Amino acid sequence: TVALHDSKDQPNGDCSFSVMKSNTGSDPAIPLTTGGVRLAPAQDLWSTVRNKPVKLRMETSGLGSEPPMTIHQMFLATVQKYGDYPALRGKKDGTWVTLTYKEYYQNARAAAKSFLKLGLERFHGVGILGFNSPEWFIADVGCILAGGLATGIYTTNSPEACQYVADNCEANVLVVENNKQLIKILQVRDQLPHLKAIVQYKGELEQKLPNVYTWAEFMKLGESVPDAELDVLIDSQKANECCTLIYTSGTTGNPKGVMLSHDNITWTATAAGLMTSLKMSEEEIVSYLPLSHVAAQVQDMWICMRFAAITNFAEPDALKGSLANTLREVRPTSFLGVPRVWEKMQEAMKSVGAKSSVMKKKIADWAKGIGLQFILFLYSDSSVPWGFTLANALVFKNVRKALGLDRCRACYTGAAPITKDTLEYFMSLYITVFELYGMSESTGPHAISWAEDYRIMSCGKVLTGCKTKLDKPDTDGNGEICFWGRNMFMGYLNMPDKTEEALDAEGWLHSGDLGKHDEDDFLYITGRIKELIITAGGENIPPVPTEDALKEEVSIISNAMLVGDKKKFLSMLLTLKCNIDDSGDPTDELTPLVVEFCRQHGVIASKVSEIINKKEPAIYKVIQEGIDRVNAKATSNAQRVQKWTILPQDFSISGGELGYEFIDKLNLMHGCP
Repeated sequence: TVALHDSKDQPNGDCSFSVMKSNTGSDPAIPLTTGGVRLAPAQDLWSTVRNKPVKLRMETSGLGSEPPMTIHQMFLATVQKYGDYPALRGKKDGTWVTLTYKEYYQNARAAAKSFLKLGLERFHGVGILGFNSPEWFIADVGCILAGGLATGIYTTNSPEACQYVADNCEANVLVVENNKQLIKILQVRDQLPHLKAIVQYKGELEQKLPNVYTWAEFMKLGESVPDAELDVLIDSQKANECCTLIYTSGTTGNPKGVMLSHDNITWTATAAGLMTSLKMSEEEIVSYLPLSHVAAQVQDMWICMRFAAITNFAEPDALKGSLANTLREVRPTSFLGVPRVWEKMQEAMKSVGAKSSVMKKKIADWAKGIGLQFILFLYSDSSVPWGFTLANALVFKNVRKALGLDRCRACYTGAAPITKDTLEYFMSLYITVFELYGMSESTGPHAISWAEDYRIMSCGKVLTGCKTKLDKPDTDGNGEICFWGRNMFMGYLNMPDKTEEALDAEGWLHSGDLGKHDEDDFLYITGRIKELIITAGGENIPPVPTEDALKEEVSIISNAMLVGDKKKFLSMLLTLKCNIDDSGDPTDELTPLVVEFCRQHGVIASKVSEIINKKEPAIYKVIQEGIDRVNAKATSNAQRVQKWTILPQDFSISGGELGYEFIDKLNLMHGCP
């Protein structure tokens, strides 16, 4: 491994989005070239200081040896070749409005100059708090061009949580979506000593306050800042310096600011796109997952920028129902959904199917059998199943069109485990959902499952140009998954102790996840080190495989939690799938599919409490039979579940059942009913 660390020898008009569209014919200067590696001298692989560069994990050949780029260099390369191609699309009054890459770039520069006018200091934060939109992208990129640290903040954060992030990144400017988010910041404004201004990017201000601006006002602030001043600042940026912060929670304590460099982002975007065979200027996606999460940000913003793709912004109520309409309108070429999104699609389609005629049900069941066989054929040596062409014409094409996935070349899932039942359901409809695996600390993806490298329940193979090793493997080959590559983060901002816990002396990132490889190097996640149960008899038991197995066996189970640390036997806490209220909290109402499941077993129930209070024999019998099937596959008596109970309410953060280690995943899934 070669680490570059010495730079001595290296060359150095409002539209419906309230962003400016070019209509003058006189575009701002684009004086900088895309060529030339810009690196700052660095001796260490990690840093916790905002302005301290790091040594890159360069390889001597292959993708890991590609020259480093800054964000601006990557952006400019796309603009120069694809400037007139569409970049960002969003709806205004029901009509799609588009910004080209050239207009996107011009707006990002204008935002950068406005940030400078407001007093943004080098390596200080710009916090962005709101739903996905062109303004979100422009503020993020503009902040980076101006030398700041772009910092997404979850819209679900409390005022106190917003205050912690804004203070930790020393934010000079906070960009908020609307009055609801503005109120949060105003409540903690006196606790933010570095804050100089607030910008609201949707709607008019409900009251005029000092240093609080509308988006239109903000975009005009920097008109007096010379282009040359911004160009000098852009030209001084180095690929191994920090440009973005992703805040992620651990099991205890405050959120950690994951420092990502220009190279982390530009290299990862390139590697992920090349590995999955993305085509320049031909890709199109829908942006709806929180951009403060690394998965959505890397896909929606950076991979799209690198490959001149179109980012279409969903409506703010996407996860409450409107996403389906957006998908049908856009027909994306790839789609990333967290497991709960895929589960909701599965439940909705099953619900529709349950109301179909007997003949339609028979045709659908026949086709799904063919579909599953065909997917297995694609990834094995089996023969093409008879009747596939007919099944595709009668069922699969119509299903994909109804979902808006008829142009989709790749469907992905990540951020949390997905059940085999859900994967096989979509496989039966000739839709393969590929699993991704990574962390904020690996700039998103580190292992990718895709069309040319797929095994069900595996998260695929390591990202091209990166490495994976299993630390201290047991007799079954399970060890801690450790990462190496150009996608490794710089460190946690102002947290050297936490950084040294995550990165070992050689620079490997320790994920805390347990996994194993098969004979073809496909990676499988088998649990978390901190979740290991050690029984009274001294046997180490990873709970996740048992929990997931039961959820596959019994489809009405929402959460399963194995308990038994230091106990003589294992027990299981179960919750049933229920509806979620507007605040994201579980209710007592069963989901329609659970209600139908109960009806099929001779039980009339619409609430969780009804099943528990009556201890409905038929439902309890189904669950016990599922546990018996799981126990039959256990490798030892100690791994068998002896007792179980149904809890009256599903797990939630507000209820206290889910803690810090789940917050990142749940924030990503927030709003999924």
